[in-house]
Amino acid sequence: MPTVSHWINGQDVPTDAGTRLGDIMNPATGRVAGQVALASRTTVESAIASAAEAFPAWRDTSLARRTSILFNFRELLNARKQELAEIITAEHGKVVSDALGEVARGQEVVEFACGIAHQLKGGHTENASTKIDVHSLRQPVGVSAIISPFNFPAMVPMWFFPVAIATGNTVVLKPSEKDPSAANWIAELWKEAGLPDGVFNVVHGDKEAVDTILDSPEVASVSFVGSTPIAKYVYENGTATGKRVQALGGAKNHMMVLPDADLDLAADAAVNAGYGAAGERCMAISVVVAVESIADELVGKIAERTRTLRIGDGTTEPDMGPLVTGAHRDKVAGYIDAGEESGATLVLDGREHEHSEGFFLNPTLFDHVTPDMSIYTEEIFGPVLAVVRVPGYDEGIELINANPYGNGTAIFTNDGGAARRYENEIEVGMIGVNVPIPVPVGYYSFGGWKNSLFGDTHAYGEEGVQFFTRGKVVTSRWLDPSHGGLNLGFPTND
Repeated sequence: MPTVSHWINGQDVPTDAGTRLGDIMNPATGRVAGQVALASRTTVESAIASAAEAFPAWRDTSLARRTSILFNFRELLNARKQELAEIITAEHGKVVSDALGEVARGQEVVEFACGIAHQLKGGHTENASTKIDVHSLRQPVGVSAIISPFNFPAMVPMWFFPVAIATGNTVVLKPSEKDPSAANWIAELWKEAGLPDGVFNVVHGDKEAVDTILDSPEVASVSFVGSTPIAKYVYENGTATGKRVQALGGAKNHMMVLPDADLDLAADAAVNAGYGAAGERCMAISVVVAVESIADELVGKIAERTRTLRIGDGTTEPDMGPLVTGAHRDKVAGYIDAGEESGATLVLDGREHEHSEGFFLNPTLFDHVTPDMSIYTEEIFGPVLAVVRVPGYDEGIELINANPYGNGTAIFTNDGGAARRYENEIEVGMIGVNVPIPVPVGYYSFGGWKNSLFGDTHAYGEEGVQFFTRGKVVTSRWLDPSHGGLNLGFPTND
């Protein structure tokens, strides 16, 4: 049985007899497909030490050389993305085409980082005072740790490490132990692209690995994506030891549908955004806020479309694959039980399916959900869509703004004035207008408000550059000009 081990200082770390191991499941069959080494504190400290040792040389590597390696990585990833997508499907369960989409969105951040030289340009003021010049520059923070979730084993780490590496930092990545192989595949690709050993390291593990990262004085920054309780834990403990922390937490994303909306478009969007990747997306739509006058028609259209979805092994290209583990499948099924018991109308019951093996749960649709029900208040992270009915626009805004999460939201309307009001009044970090999953492109930044984000900066884009660098301002006076020798050769940028 294959074992996924750690990647430290440019190579796989062999496992020994005393290594703790975890099972890697195939979600489509429910069987163990491999094992993953779970790092001890000593192993994590070794990865951090490798990153710390590599940092001075990488920090001082020219921008031209850094971006050359990034371009190499981009080209290799483009050529071999199918291979990575199939690894993701095998361990996560999502459909291969969806996994390819995940890789493509992560690649956007790589492409942004390829232009990092523009982002790192400083300012310069000549003669701020007599013969005194002032200039600014940005420099890397040091060893940057990334703790990423199971639902996007390639894309979420790629929100962070391209920018971290491009700006001169070194990286220790701790991916989810549920689907660890993508991280090692990416590490090998970095080595092939020419990244020096120690700049990108991977450790697999559980809470012991996370706590070692948070405790380490050599780790300068931590980027985290996961549930809100763990995000808060990472933020509080990381900042307590002086680290920069961006900790992205959970979500309860609402999609408001106004009476003037194209209901066919809205129904398509609700199904796509609610059930894609089996609902295991932090930007999934989990609540449809329907104005009462069109609610019956909208629910009917959503149910009609949902019944046509094909559920199966992600490698066979159905519409939706299984959930990531049996425990998670059972947890989501428990929410369906609770929704039914609390009096919501169960339009489609995902517990009713024909799969005899694997971690399958069919799409579930609830109507007449109220804000006091657990299927509304808690992040389910599965294929469960709840419809909450409201009298009108104002009541919808009040409902959404009262929610403790503020990750993403969408409004479906053909009224430009209503859309503009929504953009202004909604207390959510990412907004879609007739776009159900408004994940920003790579040159903007990703992140929510309220309990969906702990820290001051969002991921990737300009805020990512700010997170992974520190500013300096230099005031200088030079009394005598310097003289260089003769050189008639063409200037280079090395």
